[in-house]
Amino acid sequence: MLARMDDWFDELAELLRIPSVSADSGHAQDVTRAGEWVRDFILGAGGGAELVDWHGQPLVIGEIAASTQAQHAPTVLCYGHFDVQPPDPLALWESAPFEPEIRGDRIYGRGVADDKGQLYMMLAGARALARSGTLPVNVRFACDGEEETGGHSIVEFLEADERGADAAVIFDSGMIAEDRPAFSIATRGLVYFHLELSSGRVDLHSGVYGGAALNAAHALIRTLDSVIARDGRLAEPLREGIEPPTPQELADWAALPGGAAELADQGARPADRQATEAFYVRTFAEPALDVNGIASGSPQLEKTVLPVHASANVSVRLAPGQDPDAIADAFERLLAAATPDGAELTVTRKSSARPGIVPPDARALKLGQDAFERVLGVRPALIRTGGTLPIVAALADRRIPAIITGFSLADSKIHAPNENLLARYIPLGTEAAAALFTSLGELR
Repeated sequence: MLARMDDWFDELAELLRIPSVSADSGHAQDVTRAGEWVRDFILGAGGGAELVDWHGQPLVIGEIAASTQAQHAPTVLCYGHFDVQPPDPLALWESAPFEPEIRGDRIYGRGVADDKGQLYMMLAGARALARSGTLPVNVRFACDGEEETGGHSIVEFLEADERGADAAVIFDSGMIAEDRPAFSIATRGLVYFHLELSSGRVDLHSGVYGGAALNAAHALIRTLDSVIARDGRLAEPLREGIEPPTPQELADWAALPGGAAELADQGARPADRQATEAFYVRTFAEPALDVNGIASGSPQLEKTVLPVHASANVSVRLAPGQDPDAIADAFERLLAAATPDGAELTVTRKSSARPGIVPPDARALKLGQDAFERVLGVRPALIRTGGTLPIVAALADRRIPAIITGFSLADSKIHAPNENLLARYIPLGTEAAAALFTSLGELR
């Protein structure tokens, strides 16, 4: 069994202290520095690695060779990202976001769960086996610095890389509950839009023109209402291509923690009466549309204005089987049909990613479940995830089965202030990664 590390905190803290916020161009050099840290780690583990400028985006491409007969050993492709979400709002952090700290049984800091801490587990697990001369697979790392703003560079790299792999490992998700691991066999896709609506030249006095002039805020709200779900179900054009879950999947999801508890734990309220009972179907297997932000007029100051400009950001999470282009076209058609006369609507598609599916009978998945069960004492459940990982569809195109797993919990506050991870999961995840690489050696 892999020995637990005593010095993991100081090492991981070096990476967590780098404010590699990819959404902020002012931190571009920090994103590069984080990539250099990952590159240097692989080099220090005895592997080869380089930081590649992929059309303006940093990629770390490296490999730690199998301890013996590397030319005949299976290749395991590991993906993780070294960029992080912005830390705002800073006032809600109980400790500095880029100064990791252990409080109680948790380690706090931006990126500790998403995804630097989990990437570290894979790196450290491969290094431990390499140093002991027991690494049975070639561990190839392909890591990006823009997952939080699209994740397209890694997809483009994989499309151009002809080497392939026998399996892929991605530590960038979470557990069902504490000490209840899971492997995700499907991810949702994403299409993201920015909307601009204009109803005139300049804002107007609402007393003089109210009730007669078209209000841009009203017009945008009416337009958006045409695409918002009713009782959790989107309009049929936005449901095209859905691959429904199997009866076995539905039975497995019924054994997961109840939807009411999942929402309550996050301080969230059900969207409608059926939301708690249908929680997993909606978040795993259905498309979902959300207005991520809306702006018009004067939402803070008391100002009697009739706005003539309004804007919004809207995202559509795609269910497995759906095509981003088809759904984007349907979205724009629905909006165009609902836009009030006199309003001018512009829709800009900002980004998209396809949903991904992993064959549930892939041998790599079974070997991975065996490895996790040996270390954690619990066999990972096969579930879907509502999140989006663009790399999963790219791996499926290459027929590379992916083990998508992780150690974050529902209260790890990913993308929010006070992001955290159970501290014991860092060495445990490292041990699980090492066991996973060992088990995947049987793919030879």
